[in-house]
Amino acid sequence: MALDACRGRFAYSIHQPDIIEMFQPYQLFVGLRYTRAKRRNHFISFISLISIIGIALGVTALITVTSVMNGFEKEMRERIIGAASHATITQYGEPLDAWQALSETALQHKNVQGAAPYIEGQVMLVFQGRSSGALFRGVLPEREPDVSELPFKLLDGVALDSALPEGEFGILLGSDLANLLGAIVGDKITVITPEASVTPVGFVPRLKRFTVTGIFKFGMFQYDSALSIVHARDAGKLLKIDDGFSGVRLRLDDTSISPHVVKDLRDQLGFDFFVSDWTMQNANYFAAVRLEKTMMFIILSMIVAVAAFNIVSTLVMMVQDKQSDIAILRTQGASPRSIMSIFLVQGTLIGVLGTLAGTIGGILLASNIDVVVPFIEQFTGPVLDPQVYYIDKMPSDLRASFVINTVLLSLTLSVLATLYPAWRAARTEPASALAYE
Repeated sequence: MALDACRGRFAYSIHQPDIIEMFQPYQLFVGLRYTRAKRRNHFISFISLISIIGIALGVTALITVTSVMNGFEKEMRERIIGAASHATITQYGEPLDAWQALSETALQHKNVQGAAPYIEGQVMLVFQGRSSGALFRGVLPEREPDVSELPFKLLDGVALDSALPEGEFGILLGSDLANLLGAIVGDKITVITPEASVTPVGFVPRLKRFTVTGIFKFGMFQYDSALSIVHARDAGKLLKIDDGFSGVRLRLDDTSISPHVVKDLRDQLGFDFFVSDWTMQNANYFAAVRLEKTMMFIILSMIVAVAAFNIVSTLVMMVQDKQSDIAILRTQGASPRSIMSIFLVQGTLIGVLGTLAGTIGGILLASNIDVVVPFIEQFTGPVLDPQVYYIDKMPSDLRASFVINTVLLSLTLSVLATLYPAWRAARTEPASALAYE
């Protein structure tokens, strides 16, 4: 009986046009045909659909999360650059006297757009029984716009020139520092330096009363909670730096190349000066961000890997279901490599469909994150607390390089998942497969 059925099948195959002659390459035709649902393998097709959906969700999540983290990094970088110096030049062991000549030398570099001197030190601010340590920075109001965003960060429309007149000892406070001290514009606070003056009664700390003339907000807790700004001449009088400065701050046209600019300036200025940039000053923060991005990419890649390797179970069952078909193809002259190609086509198609759907979904979601998050917040409340993150909306920075890497990762995992089932199919022996037909 089994022999008659087998003969009938071979006779049918002889009377039909040869697949190998009709379809070139026939491996592609058979592989695509196997992916369509048949009456007896609905379960296999269902698992294939689950694999496609799993890959699509994994790719969508990976693209969206990496875009959001890139957005956070970009937002924080812009805020840090707005408050911090792109690069600074200081002199070892002593105040900087000839800052004009040093600024002119730095400005000769093609990537340096602005230069301004500054004085910096640590002080204690005291107001009505409250105190806080702060970074005390003295600037020249007419030169500060060349190197920072301070004039645009002042609240209540205060102008920098009018807020810091020379000799009147006005002071600008960060918004969080002002809240901590409970000070507002017009209040007088006491600034105490760590250095002491020698008097007949002993050592007395140097202190001076300053008037709060403005409040600024950069949006970075590091600066808004610990930075105070005064006129450079007033700072020099308090810190006993006569006609000198702590260093020169530089503004660059492209902050991404600041390490290269710093290297060029070091070579030009020699060993008497120390040149640093914003990446060195915030190295720990950006190292933590890079580590977090890497770990998130690895974790989310596991989702794609789990979905991709569901293809293994799908194809293993498909190989088992198609044992007799494989045997017939082998008897008609198909090589083991051709059989292997058939199932590689089928598994790769699942990966391509899932990757394509996930890529489209990830790009759409990452590009419209500013619409999706407010919709979710209608049901869950604010996702980002501005008092904690200093960002009231979810940022997103969709980068082509991350999308391409995600697509390549998904496709690679999908192809790898097809190798074992395809290898098993290629090892099928026609005699064993048709023994019970």
